[in-house]
Amino acid sequence: MYEKRKLKLKKFYFHPITMFLLFTLAIIVISPILSGLQMQATYNTINPNTNELEPTLVAVENMLSFDGMKFLIANATRNFISFAPLGTLLISLIGITIAEASGFIETLTKRHLSKLPKFTLTFLILFIATISSLINEVGYAILIPLIALIYFINGRNPILGIVTAFCGVAFGYGVTIFVGSMEISLMDYTKSAAMLIDDGIHIALTSNLIFIIAASIISSVVGTIIIEKVIAPKIGKYKKEEEFAQTEQYRIINLAEEEQKQIEKEKYEKKGLRSALIASIIIVIAFIYMLIPNLPYSGLLLDMKGKTYLAQLFGEQSYFQDGFTYLVSILLVITGIAYGISSKSIKSDKDLIEKIGRYFNKVSYLFILIFVVSQFIAVYKHTNIGIIISAWIANLLSHLQFSGIPLIITTLLLIGIANLFLTSPTTKWMIFSPVVVPMFMQSNISPQFAQIVMRVGNSITNGYTPIMASFVIYIGYLNLYNLNKNKPITIRKSLKMITPYFLLIAATWILLIVGWYIIGLPIGPGVNPTI
Repeated sequence: MYEKRKLKLKKFYFHPITMFLLFTLAIIVISPILSGLQMQATYNTINPNTNELEPTLVAVENMLSFDGMKFLIANATRNFISFAPLGTLLISLIGITIAEASGFIETLTKRHLSKLPKFTLTFLILFIATISSLINEVGYAILIPLIALIYFINGRNPILGIVTAFCGVAFGYGVTIFVGSMEISLMDYTKSAAMLIDDGIHIALTSNLIFIIAASIISSVVGTIIIEKVIAPKIGKYKKEEEFAQTEQYRIINLAEEEQKQIEKEKYEKKGLRSALIASIIIVIAFIYMLIPNLPYSGLLLDMKGKTYLAQLFGEQSYFQDGFTYLVSILLVITGIAYGISSKSIKSDKDLIEKIGRYFNKVSYLFILIFVVSQFIAVYKHTNIGIIISAWIANLLSHLQFSGIPLIITTLLLIGIANLFLTSPTTKWMIFSPVVVPMFMQSNISPQFAQIVMRVGNSITNGYTPIMASFVIYIGYLNLYNLNKNKPITIRKSLKMITPYFLLIAATWILLIVGWYIIGLPIGPGVNPTI
């Protein structure tokens, strides 16, 4: 008998940076092939002046043509600098780093957050992450680094914190407790599409308010169960680095000798937290005053060209919306410094700057990853592949003869599939609204409910595509806290981590929206699922 030997192939792991480089190369190579095959699509847009449908033809751009190569070379720097996650992450890290370097985040976590039951803390994280889409995508840049740090200090796996924050923002995107930027982006397209059937229709900004408030709470409760019961056991505990473990052991051994110092330290920590609280209250009051119009020196953060207050708050020129990450960073900087000075944890400006520098050295690789991803997404968008696939899906939907619940579920799923290739909700709704809204209205379903279907369809797959710009923050931080540097967390593994959440929360969304339609509950003040 011959002994059968199994040939074991050594697994090879591509780092996300390498994978995104390969993705970029693949798009560049495949674009001339698709262009040569005349891959194109026609979709209808609504002329805002005449309120009539106008066909728009879009074709694949050849990246190996003269214009394509010119785009690659001439726009590399611009693509990187204008890449949204770069600016928001950099600004948020300044605030988080100063608050962490001063000891404020560590003290706050150990004294208060560590006392919360894990289910309560997870629910709060998911709820805050879900409603963060009130202001575009700031939740990714602020919450992922912050929650990872809090989990690490609290003794929980920071990778679980990263997954929790990302899932909350991504799979709850567009669901808030108040009217936000999503309404401003979608409402005009919804109204224009509805006027194709009823030119006298009125659609208010609050038309989805009741649904999104209820959905934000329900999705956070369900998400908490998924995280704690399904995902947390799979991710497991975090094995701290040997050096950190030895330092921790050394502190425990010498704890008795330093008891007096510990008492003194706790006294200063309490004093620091009081100072941080006072500083934060003053800053928050100042921010609120800047959001109140028509008072002396007020309204600084508003777009005063807006006709309504909501338009002023979330308009294109709103400093509140554009500068929210900066405002949060300022809050963290001032509270961190106030804590550091009062608790005497900041010895000098040089000491603080040195600590900040050490933290930024750890995250420096993130900026290389962001550069590579920014080029990939810019090239992908320039080819128009995402728009073409979405237009195909919209045209497919227009030929289906469904009504009622089958129409709702089919539309929701097709929008979810389109979102894998085109992540901008505004562009997607521009393509889908002339198809979806009239179909719904002809099936006695209100255009406001059609907008909810769009939001839910966008949400269920939002975190499951690397084409989404802020995915880079998620996978970047996973690898930042990954202790096995020889085995990076790949794109495939990062998606595998959130697959249970993706599947179960998608089922929850579908059940919620179908149940809401069947029961006929109001989705907003004076607005029902049916006409």
